[in-house]
Amino acid sequence: MHLEFRHLRTIKAIHEAGGLARAADQLNITQSALSHQIKGLEEQAGVELFVRRSKPMTLSAAGMRLLRLADQILPQVEATLAEFDNLRDGKTGRLHIAIECHACFEWLFPVLEGFRKEWPDVDVDIRPGLAFDALPALMKEEVDLVVSSDPEDLPGVEFIELFDYAPVFVASAQHPLASKAYVEATDFRGETLITYPVERSRLDVFSQLLIPAKVEPGSVRQVELTAVILLLVASNRGVAVLPDWVVREVKYSSDYVTRPLTAAGITRRLYAAVRSEDREKPFMRKLIDLARVEARKLQTA
Repeated sequence: MHLEFRHLRTIKAIHEAGGLARAADQLNITQSALSHQIKGLEEQAGVELFVRRSKPMTLSAAGMRLLRLADQILPQVEATLAEFDNLRDGKTGRLHIAIECHACFEWLFPVLEGFRKEWPDVDVDIRPGLAFDALPALMKEEVDLVVSSDPEDLPGVEFIELFDYAPVFVASAQHPLASKAYVEATDFRGETLITYPVERSRLDVFSQLLIPAKVEPGSVRQVELTAVILLLVASNRGVAVLPDWVVREVKYSSDYVTRPLTAAGITRRLYAAVRSEDREKPFMRKLIDLARVEARKLQTA
């Protein structure tokens, strides 16, 4: 027996309408076409599906079995079709994010909280991009967006500008370098540099300052949490380089000093890397808009 969704819809419509004429109107087909469909279905099943001499038209025992099947399956089919419509229209989907910038967690969480309220049907997840190759994962569709400050020329991937930031030197107010107007690479010689636990190429202080100058700090101490980094800095256990939005509050504290890196300062740009076909999805555009707004809030606080 070859059973189609239209057959289940037909059984349900006739049962609810109580007759062929009204069911045909509901299904937007002629009564003769509906009768022909029922006859063909009964021939396949080898049993009658309706008690024809009853008014209103009622289902036989076999017809009731198909009705139960229709009640079970059709809502699932309709829900799935609605999901496909929402996916096509960009109202729902998956948004798995990888972050190559450790300090970005503090900036991104408020963004995701606002996004969650506006797009509750989008499946959002975060994978720290520090422990795996985030951009190759983006190309393999393992993640959908990568927050990165290092754009690359990759096929099918676009880097969308989010905002600029300045990595700044942070030290205790009692530190000898506190008297300087800015710090240079050579100032880090002999210093304990406190960093996030990531490879050097992903840290601005190394990639933008120390590695080009071929300068090695006295030692490197790795710490997971920004709050702990700042606590150690305030205790004069070392110095750090953090994005300006992270130190927006400590610059008003008498325990710390913040200084530019070099006389001219260093500016970095943060990007959202996405697959080209995903860029115009409404929820993707919304997340990027929220990210830019939150960045402005942090930088003007």
